[in-house]
Amino acid sequence: MNVTDEPTDAALLDRMLAGDEEAFTMLYRRRQGAVYRFALHMCGSEAAAEDVTQEVFLALIRDGSAYRVERGSLAAFLCGIARNHVLRRLDRERANRAMPESTEFAAPDDVAGEVLRGEDIERVRRAVLALPARYREVVVLCDLEEMDYAAAAQALGCAVGTVRSRLHRARRLLVEKLGISRKAGCVR
Repeated sequence: MNVTDEPTDAALLDRMLAGDEEAFTMLYRRRQGAVYRFALHMCGSEAAAEDVTQEVFLALIRDGSAYRVERGSLAAFLCGIARNHVLRRLDRERANRAMPESTEFAAPDDVAGEVLRGEDIERVRRAVLALPARYREVVVLCDLEEMDYAAAAQALGCAVGTVRSRLHRARRLLVEKLGISRKAGCVR
């Protein structure tokens, strides 16, 4: 089967809702990575991201008929479900958590450079985690997951203009938290 013969998400969902386990498996394999990454970036915990991912697909099994193709992509719909689960989880767990360590490894000849880069990555991760949830979610969706504004708006259940304004504010907050100079040309 080549890429053009792949069933659409909507077709797989219809088959899944009719009881086709293989369709669910295909849908899960296709979309679970993005759901997991979103949850991980939002809550900073691998275990929590795994739990949220599982909860999202259980919700899809239970309430998948709520999806409407005319309202947007299934990927955005799943991110919306993930968002709701993450926000509920964050409400329950107000304690600060550390981000997972980077999975990248240093080359032996540039250990010092890699350590500095790792420290910068960790600083950015902490800054993103420190953002209020409404700003963090737009940064995760638009900047990290590279979702367009319309899809992010669908996932968040808000207007495109709201996504734009929140993203603008989130980026300004990150600049402040990271102490980046606007004169340095680091800000869009």
